[in-house]
Amino acid sequence: RGRGYACAFKNVGFSFGFPERCEATIVLHGDPEDESPAYAELFHAGAEVGQGAHTAFLQMAAEAVGIDVDQVRGHFSDTATSGDSGSASASRLTFMAGNSILGAAEEAEKAWRRGDRPARGHFRYVPPPTEPLDPETGVCNPNFSYGYVAQAVDVTVDTETGHIVVDRVVSTHDVGRAINPDLVVGQIEGGVVQAHGYAISERLRVDQGRVLNPRLSTYLIPGIADIPTEIKSVVLELADPRGPWGARGMAEMPMMTYAPAVTAALHDATGVWFDSFPLTPDVVLAALAQSAR
Repeated sequence: RGRGYACAFKNVGFSFGFPERCEATIVLHGDPEDESPAYAELFHAGAEVGQGAHTAFLQMAAEAVGIDVDQVRGHFSDTATSGDSGSASASRLTFMAGNSILGAAEEAEKAWRRGDRPARGHFRYVPPPTEPLDPETGVCNPNFSYGYVAQAVDVTVDTETGHIVVDRVVSTHDVGRAINPDLVVGQIEGGVVQAHGYAISERLRVDQGRVLNPRLSTYLIPGIADIPTEIKSVVLELADPRGPWGARGMAEMPMMTYAPAVTAALHDATGVWFDSFPLTPDVVLAALAQSAR
């Protein structure tokens, strides 16, 4: 048995001078005499790819406008009605969408106070600019925000078969502010499982650009019996000064440290360092045999 640790930080949003932006539109509805809107519409192009982004968008819009979330109607991922959101990538969507929603809500509230019915607000959020590396000094301002992760992993290694069981993972993330804590934990657990396959079993075989194992029968993703026995998610909320309500991105962070933590745990258990993965049984057995010579 062994235990390993790893920590990392990663950019949130596009980096090294790549243009970054995100747009949102909010429309407030109600009668002229109403002090607060009866309901709001949110138009946003940010993609929902299973991470719960649209739920978070609705929550942020409700908070920004000051109404209940069930009073917000979402219109998503339609370029006919929404501005440019940028991609669902780079752990950027909560950070970027939240700031664009805050700005759109502020503009809509100005229109509401002017007496507009409906009151429409549109906002394009542009974060502080980033810079490419200076070719001579290497100095730059590469990112406007970062996410942080630390993991501890307990493993059991069968030295006769080379099989690894990950008994426990503690994955700690500074998310700035958890807009939806359940979604954050789901992202952590899903990221750990994805990282587990990346570290333990998934080997993409490529020869001159041709994938040699294109089927799931030979590209082994983790099943329910293969994933870590226990995953403990720890959520820290140390506000990002530029994030909406202090939130920062966290979606990709579980992937950053899992393989290094497992490798460190293997070293703790066997005394052998591994410098490649996936850590399939044949790889583990070969390394153990080499170290015994």
